Amino acid sequence: MSQDAGAGRFAPSPSGDLHLGNLRTALLAWLFARSTGRRFLMRVEDLDRVRPGAEERQLADLADLGLDWDGPVVRQSTRLPRYGAALDELTAAGLTYECFCTRREIQQAASAPHGPDGHYPGTCRRLTASQREEKRALGRVPAVRLRADRTEYTVEDVLHGRYTGAVDDVVLRRGDGIPAYNLAVVVDDAAQGVDQVVRGDDLLSSAPRQAYLAGLLGLPVPVYAHVPLALNSEGKRLAKRDGAVTLADQRALGHTAEEVRTALAASLHIVPAGTHASVDELLAAFTPAELPRTPWVFAPT
Repeated sequence: MSQDAGAGRFAPSPSGDLHLGNLRTALLAWLFARSTGRRFLMRVEDLDRVRPGAEERQLADLADLGLDWDGPVVRQSTRLPRYGAALDELTAAGLTYECFCTRREIQQAASAPHGPDGHYPGTCRRLTASQREEKRALGRVPAVRLRADRTEYTVEDVLHGRYTGAVDDVVLRRGDGIPAYNLAVVVDDAAQGVDQVVRGDDLLSSAPRQAYLAGLLGLPVPVYAHVPLALNSEGKRLAKRDGAVTLADQRALGHTAEEVRTALAASLHIVPAGTHASVDELLAAFTPAELPRTPWVFAPT
């Protein structure tokens, strides 16, 4: 498959085992990419918390479900120079500023009456050079934020249509020097030729920020498909505490990887419940327009 074909991707964080909601999204990302002739890439987003052995177990679970990917696994921790170059480009264009706010100060500012839906209100945006030096003298280590020139941006989503969301002065580099998620994901998707992003709809609100940032960097904006989450019986996001929610848990209950895969496919209305289907059969039956638009409530058995 040529590089010109574009690509989709799955990008887990190696902080623990993947639960069924994660695996369901991975299956969808694979189906979207393969059904459109795109490459499917695997990227490990390991800039934050990493649990030893988690990456290996995650990749093994995905392979056991029958998902394959093109090329080697890419890890964000090996790509720091790319993020630094993008940040330097934005800084040279006057599009960044240092932020000395603590997490508590940001939370208090966002909850104030003027705080727009919890977004950063630009507290440090107009600090003078002397004010910045005063902050440093107090031991404050700054993060770097984007100097956004708009408050909202519109993206196109396969499942949600036109979506307009808030844009604010997002963090580009944290106070500890680590590149922030919004910068890293934009840089990586463009560098890897990812033009299709399939992920949980809890991240829909971040798409306008990322598309806006891509535009500032002169990078293409991918096609988005934000898919419904898996929830527990209380209507909250599925988590490890909700019972037998990992592939290992399901195996311990006597369910094979194939059975788990087809159960996930049934929850997506690709095949009837109880059907056994290979990944090729799922691919042949996959119709994005027929995907459910509401969350899947998982009840452990």
